[in-house]
Parts: sequence; C-alpha cells; structure tokens
Amino acid sequence: MGFDKEASSSSLVLKVPPFPREDTPLLAKPRKLSSQSKTFANVFIAIVGSGVLGLPYTFKKTGWVFGSLMLFSVALLTYHCMMLLVQTRRKLESTLGFSKINSFGDLGFTVCGPLGRFSVDVMIVLAQAGFCVSYLIFIATTLAFLFNYEYSSWDFGLSPKSLFLWACFPFQLGLNSIPTLTHLAPLSIFADVVDLGAMGVVMVEDVMIFLQNRPALEAFGGLSVFLYGVGVAVYAFEGVGMVLPLESEAKDKDKFGKVLGLCMTFISLLYGGFGVLGYFAFGDETKDIITTNFGQGLISILVQLGLCVNLFFTMPLMMNPVYEVVERRFCDSRFCLWLRWVMVLVVSLVALLVPNFADFLSLVGSSVCVVLGFVLPALFHLLVFKVEMGWKGIVLDGCVLVLGVVIAVTGTWSSLMEILAPKA
Repeated sequence: MGFDKEASSSSLVLKVPPFPREDTPLLAKPRKLSSQSKTFANVFIAIVGSGVLGLPYTFKKTGWVFGSLMLFSVALLTYHCMMLLVQTRRKLESTLGFSKINSFGDLGFTVCGPLGRFSVDVMIVLAQAGFCVSYLIFIATTLAFLFNYEYSSWDFGLSPKSLFLWACFPFQLGLNSIPTLTHLAPLSIFADVVDLGAMGVVMVEDVMIFLQNRPALEAFGGLSVFLYGVGVAVYAFEGVGMVLPLESEAKDKDKFGKVLGLCMTFISLLYGGFGVLGYFAFGDETKDIITTNFGQGLISILVQLGLCVNLFFTMPLMMNPVYEVVERRFCDSRFCLWLRWVMVLVVSLVALLVPNFADFLSLVGSSVCVVLGFVLPALFHLLVFKVEMGWKGIVLDGCVLVLGVVIAVTGTWSSLMEILAPKA
C-alpha cells in the first residue's frame, strides 16, 4: 500500500509507488542473482551499442587526443552518475524504509512523485527511440553502400537508403509484434557476439590500412567541436537506464560498484581504441559510419552485414521500454499491436529525415542522454541526501546538474545546426 513519508528536516515529500512494477522495467522479470562475471557481461551488453561506430568520425572532428580525453572524461562522469542512482536507491530502501524500487522511473516517482516518473518516462522514450533511429540509419546507409552498384538503377523516386529502409520495415513490424522479451533473448545474445567479432575485425583492418597509408592526423580539433564530441560520447555510454535493474540482480551488491567501474574502464578502452584506430586509418576521409570507408572486399562486406544483422535484431529489444511506457499510459499496460506499429513507423520516418549517422548520435546524446545520464541522477541524489551532505557534496551535485543542463541546451542547439547545415 502506498504511503507518504517526509524526509527529515526537508520539505521534500518522498512517495512510494503504489505498485512495485508500475514503471518501465528494462529487465522484464526477476531473475536469479548474478555472479560478478555475469554482472560484468550484463553491464557490457547494456552499454555497448551503435554509438561506437560514430567515434572515428567524431575523432576526425575533435582530434584524436582531444577526443580521447573527452571520451574518458564522459566515461568517468557517467560512472559517477550511475553510482549516484545506486546510492540514492539504497538510501531510500534501507535507511528511509521505502518499498522496492525496481527501475529509474520508480526512483523518479519516489523522489519527485508523478512529475519525476513522467520526466524519466519521456526521456527513456526519446532515448530508446533515438537509439533505434540510429540503428535504421546505419542499416539503410550500409546496405545502400554495399549494394549501390547493383541497385543504383532502381529509381521508384526513392534514394537507395530509402529503399533499404522501407524494405526492412515489414520485417521490423513482425519482430516488434512479439509481446515478450523471452523469445528475443537468443537473438540479442547472437547480435552481441556478432558485434564484438565485427568490431575486432574492423580494428585489425584499421591497423593494416594505417600502416600502408599513414594519413595526416590532427590531435586537437578546437573547442568549437567540443559539444559535438560530448554528445556522441554520451550517446556511446547508453546504459544508464539499466543500472538499477542490474544492481538489483547482482549477487554481491557491495562489489557492484567495483564491477561497474571495471566494465566502464574496459568499454572506455575499447571505444577509445576503436575511435583512434578508425581515424588513424582514414584521416580526413573518415566517414560518419566507419564501415563505409572499407572497400568491397569479402571480409569488409561480411563485417558490415554482421553489424547490420546485429542492429536489426537489437532494435525490438531497444524499443521494448518504449512500448512499456506507451502501453502503460494509453492501454492500461495491455499489449497493443497497432500502437507498436505506429511507433515503428514514426521511428522509420525520422530515420529517413536524418542525413548523417554521427550527427544524429550527437543530437540524441546531447539532449535526452545527457538529461538521463547526468541531470536526473544528480538531481535525485541532491534531493535525497541534501540534509546530511556537507557543502562539498552539495556543490558537487550542483556542478554536475548545472553542467548537464548547459551541455543539454548548448549541445542540442549545436547538433541541430550541424544537421541542418548545408553539406558540401
């Protein structure tokens, strides 16, 4: 039963969700507690996504040294904010006696009531849908690049990218009609294995091409592209919504922070290596999707097709939190086929309108991902801990909060200008 509880010496009213599973559970059902190795693997799967493919192009714009420093700084700040969420949930559950907080949205409701839940819901819908838009852009652009020579004569009034995107559309309608994640889990595992293999092959190819060509490189691209690079970097670490569910199913919760830190370090090194090697291989010729820089060789084609398969089967999983939010708000949490199809159509139409993959990564990262990853965790932590924190803690949370708002506003504007600017 729900009840209100007033935080000590504070006017903040913390509310317990009346239903323990009302919000957006990114992990569908409770599972057996995970070992440290399984927790590491789950965190890796939750974070690594399509954002890595835009890092070489980002490093071309920011410079490889500046880009690397920015990437590791964003990783450190992301880890800090993830731990703020964990600490806030533990405080509310253990010390203040609130009922089980299962997700980011539950936490928002507990701290800020319906407004907190609504804010998290909106950000999760925009972020997850944005990820799926980037998936479709990558799939359509890559297939158009691979088969352009065969299909360039096919007109129908559509570009090759549009043709491939609409060719995927009916299959995505079918995959997104599956009501449960259980049947999609094997596809997700397969997709992640393909993704890691493809990234490894790409990095090896990058090294070989660099040793042959040795293009001119820039270490620092200037402050004018700082916000652009931050947006892509924030997007690349896209798993903040999964942190609370993953911590809940960890067997040794006291070591969750250590496991999360190790995983974030490993992912940061992987991202940094992928971005730097991609830029080193092609220099100023680096394209927004790094795989389109490779020729038509068999290995290159297989890698690009593998990445397309990975994102094609990952899209229904990434859309699931969107469905959980919209079906809860408009259909009383009942499965609604037509609503899911409408969402797939909307995502496909947005993908048609966005010309550049990396530019879109920057837009989503600078806007909703910054709010989800930095602003809301710092705000929730500040509201719950402000009575017992010293001035240093309050200043730290305040700085993260202000920094997140500044990056969100200025980065979104910068990314929109980049997308709308005429291309040479």
